[in-house]
Amino acid sequence: MGFTEDQIKKLNIHFKGIPPEEIISWAIQNAKRPVVTTNFRPYEVAILYAVTHVDVSVPVVWCDTGYNTPNTYKHAEELISSLQLNIKLYVPKQTTAHRDAVMGIPTIDDPRHKVFTEQVKLEPFKRAMEEHKPDVWFTNLRQGQTALRDSLDILSLSKDGVLKVSPFYHYSDTQLDAYLKDRDLPNEHKYFDPTKVLENRECGLHT
Repeated sequence: MGFTEDQIKKLNIHFKGIPPEEIISWAIQNAKRPVVTTNFRPYEVAILYAVTHVDVSVPVVWCDTGYNTPNTYKHAEELISSLQLNIKLYVPKQTTAHRDAVMGIPTIDDPRHKVFTEQVKLEPFKRAMEEHKPDVWFTNLRQGQTALRDSLDILSLSKDGVLKVSPFYHYSDTQLDAYLKDRDLPNEHKYFDPTKVLENRECGLHT
């Protein structure tokens, strides 16, 4: 599906205030190979529920760094079961134990941090996208998360021309809390991303 920047701007104006499921339905109707990506961080259940509520067959790409908290892994298993997620798991080519022995988790100012990020996040993600070749990519990006994400919108184009759809883009934490409560959905806040360290750092997938 191909859209010009002007078309995307007009659609973003139209979709503001529209329920997420309606945005997702529109995107799926216009998609050939949709995927949703997740890392099971806090509030990810919202996008997973919304997408599977429209089409449970959409592939759910999970790039597991190998450094998630026990709470995150238990939360992931709960959602995979309860939402019947069509999970597609991608992990680094090197085990966590091996990497810990030779590198550990480098600090941000350590030159090895770039290599670490490539190994545990970027390479598995690139592998997933090459295999699925999506034309629509559902994400739970939201305004206010990072400077880069503030420049995006409900619809945006990835650097590879994939249409990114973030139906909760304008939602605050309070609004998402209400969304989850209304649907009796669980949330999990004990989450760790070894590549970001700071909450307002970009993860590298959306640059």
